[in-house]
This record gives sequence, structure tokens and C-alpha cells, in this order.
Amino acid sequence: MKIPPSPPPDAVKFCEFVTASPTPFHAVSNLSTRLLSSGFKPILERSPDLSLFKPGSKLFYTRNQSSLVAFTLPSNVTKETAISFAVGHLDSPCLKLRPISKKSKAGYLQVGVELYGGGIWASWFDRDLSIAGRVIVANNSNSKSLNGPGYISKLVKIDRPLLRIPTLAIHLDRTINEAFKFNKETEFLPISGLVADQLNSNSNNNDDGTNRSGRGTPQAFSGNATPVEREEDISRMEEKHHPLLLAVLADELGCEVADIQDFELSLFDTQPSTVGGLSNEFVFSPRCDNLMTSFCSIEGLCEAVDSSSSDNNIRCVILFDNEEVGSVSHHGAESNLLPSFVERIVSLPDYEKIGYHNILANSFLVSADMGHAVNPNYENRYEPNHAPRINGGVVIKTNANQRYTSNAQTTFLLRRVAKKAGVPVQEFEIRNDSTCGSTVGPHLSTHVRTVDIGLAQLSMHSIRETAGSKDVRYYIDFFKTYFDCLREFDMDLKID
Repeated sequence: MKIPPSPPPDAVKFCEFVTASPTPFHAVSNLSTRLLSSGFKPILERSPDLSLFKPGSKLFYTRNQSSLVAFTLPSNVTKETAISFAVGHLDSPCLKLRPISKKSKAGYLQVGVELYGGGIWASWFDRDLSIAGRVIVANNSNSKSLNGPGYISKLVKIDRPLLRIPTLAIHLDRTINEAFKFNKETEFLPISGLVADQLNSNSNNNDDGTNRSGRGTPQAFSGNATPVEREEDISRMEEKHHPLLLAVLADELGCEVADIQDFELSLFDTQPSTVGGLSNEFVFSPRCDNLMTSFCSIEGLCEAVDSSSSDNNIRCVILFDNEEVGSVSHHGAESNLLPSFVERIVSLPDYEKIGYHNILANSFLVSADMGHAVNPNYENRYEPNHAPRINGGVVIKTNANQRYTSNAQTTFLLRRVAKKAGVPVQEFEIRNDSTCGSTVGPHLSTHVRTVDIGLAQLSMHSIRETAGSKDVRYYIDFFKTYFDCLREFDMDLKID
């Protein structure tokens, strides 16, 4: 019996990253750890230490905990020095808890959610769901210190299943397989428990006022707030969210319910990302779109740095939030995140002689997302000559109506990079009778030459997507070579 090959190490590493990154906040945190391991130093966007901006420096900063800018400065700056950008996004379609999530019906505790992005929402039914995100909490250990903030943001990820969106039994609707339709407001509410259990829990207090099941009761006080103020904090939060949910959050964070001031929480599938297929050729995972790009671009940047290659361009990865809802936010692609980075660079002594407009005119940007692999069950939905295959390498995404930004100039340079990297290239265009998605590329192409690329995947925007395990290494190799050699190839091409 033939033993299947071992899963590609890079694909396994990617799966571990995705499982640990259910939200953009977690992805930024985990990618920051990876950058630190390659010698990158963190700086603050609001008040950066300009003494760190030296030739050969490796730096990164975050915005809103959900977007990331990582870059290296070349050792030798010339008037032709430009920026090699690789950009993508960290967000994926999901369900987010409403500001007031407390609901109940027919004896069940329910949680109010809002749809984020354009998900395949039917794939969220009957899944083991939990919650993750960030929570603003009172920083009781530092709140008396002049140097410590009174409130901090903590990441939370609860790995055990807490929620489920149940389908209706086929016995009660024999037509359910004909066309599975549901009301997104009234029939798409997760259940999180039973009302009776919450009532029992509320009466389950010890004589000293603490809860037998752990933290989170109004009687337990800490920090600088008065008992009355902390009672008010608890009442305010329990009016909006189920007390049991708040208690679970407090227990996970190691704080009291009264310390919880606000949060941004999303639902996620607790089933881990994994390599699969008869020959381990697939990645079965949530959020391939677009954590695959986020992971591979940072890996490629780190490998380029670790190889000590000498490209005279600034190398920069920018990963945005909110692409799935239009990129219009303080940390999305329509923000000033990219222009402000360039402005900061050209304010440095070595770069003042180049100037803002000149450095952008010579720069290049790879807008990297995921692409559509041909689905054998729906082959007629694809233009036959533009139907990418899983594990077929980088996909160039083209659209005459500029939903993607690729053109002859930018795809020529991309092909040269891919050839140097030994990475195969595929083409994707949508059929004329289909609608086309978009990327951060069109937003950013107003500033800099841009090409749109991706990797082929199935079931985009489903709660479980499918990508290629070999494509992970292809993508990393492409980005490494891009950061190593872009300027060399660009100097060979004369357009304007």
C-alpha cells in the first residue's frame, strides 16, 4: 500500500497560523511575533522613534490592532530607490456580536449577530462556533500609576464551542434540500445556552458573594472604582449581553465582569485548519481568503531579510482591515495608511532628495488576494481559458473594467519575478455573463503601479474553504524573490 506523502511543512505552518488567528486582531498579533523572530523592531505609528530609521533597519507598526505595516530600509539609497509593496487584507466574512446581543426565545439563550462581508452564510449552520476578538478592560494593576494606562485592550479566543446555528429538521420541512433559504435576521441567530441554566447560575453564589463557577459576580470588587461604580458597570453590560457570556469572557481574560468596558467579538468555527486530501494536496481551512496572502507575504519578507540579499528598494508589506466591506475605514485600504508611510519615509534625510511623487512613480505594488479555482461541479461557470487550478501557482487576475488592476506593464514584471522564483503562473478572468469581485488593488492603484494576483481556491467566503498545500510554498517563494529582485527587473523595462 502506497503511503501518502507528508504534508508540506509550510502548509502545516499556515494551518497553525490560521487556527490561532480567528480575527484580524489575532492575525496581527501572530504576524508581529513572526516579525520579531526575524529581527524586526516594533515602533509606534503615533510617535515613532526616528533614531531607529537607519540604513538596513527592519521595522513594523500596527494600527487599530487590525492592520500591519512591516518594512526594511536599504543599506544604500540612490535617487532611483523606490518601494516594493506587497499588500493584502486580514479580514474575512464572519458574524459579529451586536452592541446589544442579549436575546432569548422558546427557552433558549440567543446571541444577536450582524453579518460582516459577503459570506456563504448557509455554511455557518450546524457548526461548532465560539467567540474571539478584543475586549477593553480596566487595567487595575496599572491604573494608579502615572505611567500606566487606566484601560487596555486584551485579545480573547475561547477555543471550546459556545454557540450553534441549528437548521430545521428535514421532517419539519421536506423542501429544505430543494432551495435552502432563510431569513438572515430571524432565522440566523446562534443559540448559546438554555434560559433555565442561566437562572440556576444566577442563584449559584457562595456566602461571600462570589460565584461558585468562577469570576464575574457583582459582589467581587477590585481596582480603583467604587463598589457603586462597579455595580453600574456590571448592570450596564448585563443589560446588553447575557451574564453567562460575560462571565465566560471574564474567566478567560482573568478579570472581573466589572472590568469589561466594551468589546468587538466575532464568531468563528472551532474546527482547526488542516492539510487533507488523498495525497495531502489540499488545505481545508477557514479564512484562506485572505490569511493565505497575509501569512505568505510576511514569510517571504522574513526569508528575503534572512537571506541577506541586497536590493536597494524599500521592502514593505501592508495588510489592511475591512476589505470585505469596501476598505473605507481608518485602517482600510482607502485610509491614509499607505500615503502616510510614504510621507514618513521621504521626510528622512536620505530620502528627502527623492521626494514623495518621485518615489511613488518608481514604486511597484502587488495586490495579493485569493482567486477562484475551477470547480469540477460547476465547470461551465468559468471562462475555459481562464480557469485556474489548485497547486498551479500564482494567479494573475485581470478585468478590463478595472475591478482588478493588472495591465501589460505590471503583469510583465510579475511574470519575470515568478520565472526567477520558479513559480508557475496562471490567468483568471471572469465570464462576461458573471459578476466580478474586487480587491484592495483598485484603491491603491491611484498612487502606484499595481498588479492583482492570488492563489486558486474553492468555496471562497465559505466557513470552510479549500486551497492547495503546494501553493503555500509557491507564494512564499514568489514574495521572497519579489523583494529580492523587483528593482532589477523594473530597470529593464521602459514605458514612459
